[in-house]
Amino acid sequence: MSRPDAARTRTATDQEEAVRRELEDYYRAGRPPWDTGVTPPELVALVEGPDGLPPGRVLELGCGTGTNATYLARNGWEVVAVDLLGRAVDQAREKAAAAGVAVRLLHGDATRLDDLDVPGPYDLFFDLSCYCGIPPHRRDAYAAGLTRRAAPGARLLMFGYGPEAFDDPISGVTADELRGRFPGWELVETTPGTNPVPTFCFTLRLR
Repeated sequence: MSRPDAARTRTATDQEEAVRRELEDYYRAGRPPWDTGVTPPELVALVEGPDGLPPGRVLELGCGTGTNATYLARNGWEVVAVDLLGRAVDQAREKAAAAGVAVRLLHGDATRLDDLDVPGPYDLFFDLSCYCGIPPHRRDAYAAGLTRRAAPGARLLMFGYGPEAFDDPISGVTADELRGRFPGWELVETTPGTNPVPTFCFTLRLR
């Protein structure tokens, strides 16, 4: 490996470790800001609305303490949920057990789904502020991993912060980026959030 290649690898690894440390710091300090304990109304509408999806198989990326995985299981979905932090997965297991629902909870990296037992296919993917914090060099792997596991016509419901929300070169997501990184998917809706910082809800559908 040449020195420039080695330097790029170190930078990429440093970015991944920085993200992990920041997430761990949030959980050590208390509840992370994205983990409100309330299921987003957009997910409720997708599941329970007049044009809601019939229950199927769902994979949640970055499930945190399991609020939404538990909600989906309560509504008849077969749920698999993944989180990078073991601390979050442990809390999610406790939450699912307390609710009396079955959820497969896995400790792992959403950008390395091939390392996990998540063969699919899935009718729905749900992401509450996971993708927008992934280092850019891992985002294509995230998109490819989902696409390989998507059933025909699958949906991806993704919440994310805009790039202006944080003063760093990694965080944030835009509609244009998703169009570029998810070939074969259609971005069918983009809804701005009401948070003090820029946030968005994106709905994508596999063509």
